[in-house]
Amino acid sequence: MKRKRYDMEKKKTELQTAIEELSLLIITKPVHNTETTHIPLRPLLSFCNLIIQVLDKIGPTMAVLRQDIDQNIRRLEKVCETDPCVYSNLVEILKKERNEGTYKMVASCSRALLWLNRTMDFTAGLLRLLSKEVSSKMEELIEECYLTTLKPHHGWIASAAFKVCLKLVPDKKTFMEAIGGRDNNYDTLREDIDTLSSLLTPILEDISIVLEQFGLNRLRSM
Repeated sequence: MKRKRYDMEKKKTELQTAIEELSLLIITKPVHNTETTHIPLRPLLSFCNLIIQVLDKIGPTMAVLRQDIDQNIRRLEKVCETDPCVYSNLVEILKKERNEGTYKMVASCSRALLWLNRTMDFTAGLLRLLSKEVSSKMEELIEECYLTTLKPHHGWIASAAFKVCLKLVPDKKTFMEAIGGRDNNYDTLREDIDTLSSLLTPILEDISIVLEQFGLNRLRSM
């Protein structure tokens, strides 16, 4: 019984596992040539899969966002499988689609990376707000983060759908406990959020620079 209790206490949360995955994601970026940047695909997609598990804790509100992440992951994985040696670097996928003239199409891998980057930005921002805004309601924090990260890139259909789903969010305490908070003690959880943010922020910035170089950063959804 003691052993079982110890194993449960030592079980890692999704955030802690995500931190481990991010620690493996090392972007190599030459100073003068963005197109020779190396962004490893597998660690990034593993991290995105873990973020899906975090969003699942919010419930139906994140269902559409979760589905988009999953589709974008599978789209990138499919291309990588055609030539793992080359396309294990995300920049090579961007170059391939640009050369083919398909990189701005709706179903392109370039768009998939763009929306994964935006979704990761939203998730990281939400976690930071949850860690700092103790008195705010969950739906208020989600809406605040949405307005600054995803809404500028959403058309009216996506924005309207998000507004409807916002009414289905759980309370803050329930969500915090679901992602690792226990017995109203969130100190370790806040430390995990700070660590995740410190690792993720520069990665998102590096990816954004590459996307900007390829002329992708201003693309919007419906």
